[in-house]
Amino acid sequence: MKEFSVSKIKTTASILCALWLGLLGNQASAEVRMQGSGASFPFPIYSKWFRDFSKANDNVRVDYQSKGSGAGIQDFTNQVVDFAGSDAAMNDEEIGQTKKGVVLLPITAGEIVLTYNLPGVKELKLPRDVYPLIFTGEVTQWNDPRIANANPGTKLPDKKITVVVRSDSSGTTYVFTGHLATINSAFKDKVGQGKSPQWPGKTHFVKSPKNDGITATVKQTPGAIGYIEYGYAKLTGAPSALLENKSGKFVQPSDQSGSAALASAEFPDGTLPGSDDVPDLRAWVFDPKGADAYPIASFTWLMFPKDMPDDKAKAARDLVEYCLTEGQESASSLGYVPLPDNVRETVRKAAQLIQ
Repeated sequence: MKEFSVSKIKTTASILCALWLGLLGNQASAEVRMQGSGASFPFPIYSKWFRDFSKANDNVRVDYQSKGSGAGIQDFTNQVVDFAGSDAAMNDEEIGQTKKGVVLLPITAGEIVLTYNLPGVKELKLPRDVYPLIFTGEVTQWNDPRIANANPGTKLPDKKITVVVRSDSSGTTYVFTGHLATINSAFKDKVGQGKSPQWPGKTHFVKSPKNDGITATVKQTPGAIGYIEYGYAKLTGAPSALLENKSGKFVQPSDQSGSAALASAEFPDGTLPGSDDVPDLRAWVFDPKGADAYPIASFTWLMFPKDMPDDKAKAARDLVEYCLTEGQESASSLGYVPLPDNVRETVRKAAQLIQ
């Protein structure tokens, strides 16, 4: 009995030793875990990038939760995440609330499309002076003459338009309303630009969370229209309307039309508020001029604290470099616009300020 007890103790000790050594081994190869949250607009490409980067770097794991740009900025400000994503970058007030500084990096770009549910209508053209009024609630019928005149030969239904908008604080909404407010004074006065604007309180307006929520709601609602990121439309096969641009041309969203829109983007001179060395990389093109430019395109940003623990700072810089190189190669296939070379180089230099 005594020998059995000793043996049992030895066995238990061996097991504990093995577990301890295993624990030490795990600690020796401890993962650097990077947790981010924010914009749903780039979620499909971030999912691929962060998964592939984590696979290629055994000691680093990057996770990202799609919550919307507003929630991501809030998480970043409250320091409950290591980084955040936002389609609206950050405004000066939000930057002033950060405790460890911020490095704002445009990391990819995309287009916002109007997806619709009109059985039998394979192509839909929406004039520049009409589609903003759908989102003010002034244009309410699909067979409205202002829509019908732009689509001769297309049988549009005598059906009320169900307008689907975001229910959460959204960078996609910020970019979309920025475009509408820029090209239409009625929209600017009645709704205006914002991440959570006051949409008309009309019964034919429906709210849904994030890009995937709007995509699903439109698909399930005949007669609906909503705004989503081009990548979601491409991945789900959702139809996209042709929008009339500043030059009077109806343009489809594509890599080429998105690049043409972003070609006129110019980053401001100077640095971010409160910083003497972090460049201000916030630039918008709410109404691009190019004849072939799709009218609604924007960068989307990753935000890192300027001051991070050494291991996370290195992981962040490595992650950005991956996004700028191998990551850009997958942008087109996922419905995003690859960054121009000059923008990549600007972002690469700014990322070195994450320390």
